[in-house]
Amino acid sequence: MNISAITPIDAYSIQEILTSGKISEAQKVEFIRKNRTEIKNALNVSIMGNEFSRLMKNRPLEKFKPLKNSFTKRGDKILLAKTLGIKPAEVCDYISEVQDEIEKINSDLSFLPPDKIDAIKTYVYRHGSTDNIVAFMDYELRTTKDLLSALYRTLDYHTNGVADYFIRPIHRMSNKTLVRIYNAVDKNIHIASKNGLVNEHLANEASRWALIRIYQIQNNSKLINAIKTYKVLKG
Repeated sequence: MNISAITPIDAYSIQEILTSGKISEAQKVEFIRKNRTEIKNALNVSIMGNEFSRLMKNRPLEKFKPLKNSFTKRGDKILLAKTLGIKPAEVCDYISEVQDEIEKINSDLSFLPPDKIDAIKTYVYRHGSTDNIVAFMDYELRTTKDLLSALYRTLDYHTNGVADYFIRPIHRMSNKTLVRIYNAVDKNIHIASKNGLVNEHLANEASRWALIRIYQIQNNSKLINAIKTYKVLKG
């Protein structure tokens, strides 16, 4: 597939590029970077006034918020350690081991009770790395009994899901992360379709909706970060 030959750029062509197995991840990222304006227009990305107000109300930007969040993370780590029966210093390694397991094709977390898996996922969605986020979201969509409900929930704000992770100014969704998240979503939607859990038409519609939604989340993330920078410079 020749990316440069694709014209005009619309939602269908963007979806085709991001889901293509013939194009490298780096090429997909470069495509997004070079066609930022066209992609934004094609996906009709806009931030509604009421949505923006809600974001600001629920996530106020404070001058010393990074310090405040560091204490919150410390407390969350202690609570997770108690839940898992380990020491707080072992939490990061424990999460890495769980991530290694869930990234396997036939991952099996039977050694962990569901409540502990949920505890780890909750911690990751609050304080994890982008690698953690992609891996755990992929696992959640792969193992859920209702994929579409799980997808809509995690890409909505104030649900402790993926959208809420990127609403924090310290977390930015790069083009590379956008590609990885969308590929995980599209892959799991079409696996569900092949298994007869979602009809083909609904699968295509859900995949296209997810593409637009993830792009909106990325743009919200950039705007919030810009406001944070402005407040810091303004003093």
